[in-house]
Amino acid sequence: MPATVDAEQIDRIVWNQHHDPFEILGPHMVQQQDGQTVWAVRAYLPQADQAWVVLPQEHKEVAMESNHNPHFFECVLEVQDLANYQLKYVSGDHVQVIYDPYAFKTRTITDFDIHLFSEGNHHRIYEKLGAHFTTIEGVAGVYFAVWAPNARNASVLGDFNYWDGRKHQMRRLSNGIWDLFIPGLEVGVHYKYEIKNYDGHIYEKSDPYGFQQEIRPKTASIVTDLDSYGWQDQTWMEKRRQTEPLTQPVSIYELHVGSWLHESSANPALRPDGTKEPVVTVAELKPGARFLTYRELADRLIPYIKELGFTHIELLPVAEHPFDGSWGYQVTGYYAVTSRYGTPEDFMYFVDQCHQNDIGVIVDWVPGHFPKDGHGLAFFDGTHLYEHADPRKGEHKEWGTLVFNYGRNEVRNFLVANAIFWFEKYHIDGIRVDAVASMLYLNYFRKDGEWVANEYGGCEHIEAADFLRQVNHVLFTYFPGVLSIAEESTAWPMVSWPTYVGGLGFNLKWNMGWMHDMLDYFNMDPWFRQFHQNNVTFSIWYAFTENFMLALSHDEVVHGKSNMLGKMPGDEWQKFANLRCLYTYMFMHPGKKTLFMSMEFGQWSEWNVWGDLEWHLLLHQAHASLKHFMGKLNEFYRSEPALFSQDFDQAGFEWIDCSDNRHSVVSFIRCDKETDDFVVVVCNFTPQPHSHYRVGVPEQGYYKELFNSDARDFGGSNMGNLGGKWSEDWAFHSRPYSLDLTLPPLGVIVLKLDKKDTQKALSGQ
Repeated sequence: MPATVDAEQIDRIVWNQHHDPFEILGPHMVQQQDGQTVWAVRAYLPQADQAWVVLPQEHKEVAMESNHNPHFFECVLEVQDLANYQLKYVSGDHVQVIYDPYAFKTRTITDFDIHLFSEGNHHRIYEKLGAHFTTIEGVAGVYFAVWAPNARNASVLGDFNYWDGRKHQMRRLSNGIWDLFIPGLEVGVHYKYEIKNYDGHIYEKSDPYGFQQEIRPKTASIVTDLDSYGWQDQTWMEKRRQTEPLTQPVSIYELHVGSWLHESSANPALRPDGTKEPVVTVAELKPGARFLTYRELADRLIPYIKELGFTHIELLPVAEHPFDGSWGYQVTGYYAVTSRYGTPEDFMYFVDQCHQNDIGVIVDWVPGHFPKDGHGLAFFDGTHLYEHADPRKGEHKEWGTLVFNYGRNEVRNFLVANAIFWFEKYHIDGIRVDAVASMLYLNYFRKDGEWVANEYGGCEHIEAADFLRQVNHVLFTYFPGVLSIAEESTAWPMVSWPTYVGGLGFNLKWNMGWMHDMLDYFNMDPWFRQFHQNNVTFSIWYAFTENFMLALSHDEVVHGKSNMLGKMPGDEWQKFANLRCLYTYMFMHPGKKTLFMSMEFGQWSEWNVWGDLEWHLLLHQAHASLKHFMGKLNEFYRSEPALFSQDFDQAGFEWIDCSDNRHSVVSFIRCDKETDDFVVVVCNFTPQPHSHYRVGVPEQGYYKELFNSDARDFGGSNMGNLGGKWSEDWAFHSRPYSLDLTLPPLGVIVLKLDKKDTQKALSGQ
């Protein structure tokens, strides 16, 4: 049989150097010397000894002949239709029949998809790039597509081809996208991409858009169907869509899934929900201990969160990451929920169960940097594709990570679509964007000469700021009612302002200044606090310039900083009292709230990512009382709209007195947005109780003591005001009435005008 393709073309296939193997392989109509048009079928089958074309409809097999290379086969067929033909080949003692991938030229990624991707505006590009189980021309299989514009060649590797890059060579489309449909593959297949650059160097990469990866230390991607889970959270999702979260209570429990609790057969201790079950302390953690799965986490964490009264759970990053010690902040699989705790469906179950129990789910998102791991995004196609080539812009030396090139449309699209992906596929309710300051400044932790100025000569990273505006604008367009929280520690203006007025578009920003001021204040001996009243009061000067989140996060209980209880001065009783005082002031202060796991029951040790929280401490009354206090504080916070409805409006806060530094006492009013209800908050930041302490109030009547951080149930001294106080006609603090109060040591009391009892008394009933 005369060859229908020349030797040079065959060599390009054999040596995996052809940009479009469809030009050579698969079915082609050719004209013979006698003028007759016939079908030529060509196949490159490494390690095959013999091959046939199988025509199922005609129940016929036609032998193929090797041409130029012993594993390059072809044959000529005088048939009208070659639809869904198969290839049969023999390799040693094995016989296999497959559909020919190169007979399926239809592609699911369209020119319009590529156009939007090139602009950076394809918000669901993850539905096109990556690996997707689909049916083409009546045959089921997996369609692969990857962006590698500077690659000379790209191939799909997997168990199905013995990780041989010659067997499934991809074709190059416009804008450097490579694709291939491999018939016969199913969900669950493990795969990678083999990327070869023009120098001949080969890189084996996980799929940047892969939905699942193998459990570390393995790094292959796994073909996954994310649309098979049956969600039951429609009520929650509709309520979220119609709710403005900034006027609602937001109290977040931040946790790291891998170190909240392990499953173990160690000696029994208290389980977080109070029942007896085998759990362990950090010191007792044994090699047999394993992570909880997402489903087990749902069963154990949700009752605990409901008992504590938090409105949301915030998870440290759950995108795939290779090293446990990174806490999840060095991500290699941005579209893959980490497999160390289970499957994508398991995580969907966790979120679904949270929603059915009226708990929101926030995940930490890391668009600021990524690690240098060889299977990840770094040097993806043999060039600096996702990162800047210039290390002065493309590397965080302090963290040993790389910086995304936000000026490249396709890279920006990768990240914007990733944010959308987590909300759409996993129904999450918010993202906390990590290390925003590192994105906004070109000189972040860089010495002079180690950074490149922007086009105007400044240090602002204009492209990163534009990216953040884009992602927040798109996010709130698709998902009203969600949260986008910036971990931003600088004076960059309008971080939480809308994009249409020039803001970055977040709806919340961490108040790092408040956190540092308060921890410095509470760390000092109470006698010295009188000289540092400004630590308490300064935050109100800027409290309404942004929508602030008050956060006591994981960063404050690691690296030698001590846990919260250890930061407090005094004996053990005073430490617990200080902590209750701090938490109560935090929840009364304008702003939403975030608290890291273990802070709610007063763990002594720093957070250890390799172990468990110290659950055995709940066997001790002081720690159990603190946990009980935290539940009651959340319950009180959620019950009083004055404490959350005007967090970001000056009308929601009013000082009564902030100048009594001699006693280290402050008092203020929080007001409700919809009604004229208000609460009076008085804080005593010293262990010295005060009797007959007078506080001015705006209205006459009976003020009921609603909350007292010094209550006996919380482990306090139970000093208070016997349920409440009547106002006196004694003008004080520029107000017509005042209260004669007893202030407990290291305590915060909250009072509210009881209008019903007041009205009865004033009317003489």
